[in-house]
Amino acid sequence: MLQSAAFPKREQVPWVVRAWQGLSPAVRVVGEWMRVTLKKPFVTHAPLLREGCRLAKVCARVFRGWRFARRPAGGCVPPRGRVRRSLAHAGSGMVLGLGLLMAACESPLPPPLVVGMNSWVGYDPLVLARDRNLIDTTQIKVVELTSSTEAMRGFRNGLIDAAALTLDEALRLAHEGQDLRVVAMLDASAGADAVVARPGIESLEALRGETIAVERSAVGALMLTRLLQEAGLRPADVNVLNLEASLHLEVLNNGKAGAAISYQPLVGALKNAGFHVVFDSTGLSEELFDVLVVRASTLKERPGQVDALIAGWRDGLDALTGDRPSVAADMARGSDMTPDQYLETLGGLVFYDPAASLQLLAGQPPPLVHGAQRLVQTLIAAGLLDQEPDWGRLIDPEPARRVMSAGNPS
Repeated sequence: MLQSAAFPKREQVPWVVRAWQGLSPAVRVVGEWMRVTLKKPFVTHAPLLREGCRLAKVCARVFRGWRFARRPAGGCVPPRGRVRRSLAHAGSGMVLGLGLLMAACESPLPPPLVVGMNSWVGYDPLVLARDRNLIDTTQIKVVELTSSTEAMRGFRNGLIDAAALTLDEALRLAHEGQDLRVVAMLDASAGADAVVARPGIESLEALRGETIAVERSAVGALMLTRLLQEAGLRPADVNVLNLEASLHLEVLNNGKAGAAISYQPLVGALKNAGFHVVFDSTGLSEELFDVLVVRASTLKERPGQVDALIAGWRDGLDALTGDRPSVAADMARGSDMTPDQYLETLGGLVFYDPAASLQLLAGQPPPLVHGAQRLVQTLIAAGLLDQEPDWGRLIDPEPARRVMSAGNPS
């Protein structure tokens, strides 16, 4: 009876306090999870953390309701001893958890869009845009690779989000099951691809019986086909050595090949080593295209970055065409060409700005489809494709259209 008077029934631990006691272990678990999670890349867990924001807001309302709840009637005292300590631990743990979760509510910046390419001079407007700060490097990362084979491998393995490729390389990736979109035309070769031969081979007919090094691509196959047609030779009259273009100088030097099908600036290195051009892509500009491809998921999730990439190409191209001698002096330093040779190479290229690109990519069907028919037939004949591409799925002119609509802010 005395005990009952000393501790009235209403003084027993209220249900709200008991609830907070029960939450305390859970709060500690959440805190530990947050500690481990935040050691990892934040963007990896951003979707999960954003979902946690909804719980944070609910918990915040509950916390505020408990904090300002009315004291129980009948002169009851606040909870004391172990109950108060548990409540304090729960409250402080929840405040920490809420702070972390609420910080996660703001969407983190997406990572830069990574675009890869080989050293082909036709892709230099993107390199120029990067080197002259004409492109936002927090949005776009331009990566130069040793060969188009490496660029295709990087795209397959998810290491890059976009790539500058020949049209045949894009078609082959799509044929393999890569979900990509052609979003821009970059350039066409009108002399910058070439067949380089050792001294003593002064005519195309002299290639009979020789080994020709060629990278396994439709450009290589197309150049070889046109070379044989021009020389009046059959495929059986030459030996073909499939080899990445970056290794052509080695096999020419050691005599394992008498000629190689290459492209600038590698052609410049071969010429400096004593080899000479016997055939080039002059007259083939309607067959040899370079395009910009983007992973379909990237285009869907980060369209603004894709637009920034195309705008960067435009600005780099404007810088290149606006002052070619200055650009040649800068860009030749990173190649095996002199500024004059670089300018000569530019003369063998046709570049496409977003307006020209849009003209080729838009329409039903787009003009690109008609221009690529001969290339597609070459791919099918070489066993690199087994059917016509799904052009409607492959081509997306909308990024170029958006860039055109936005105009040039400079």
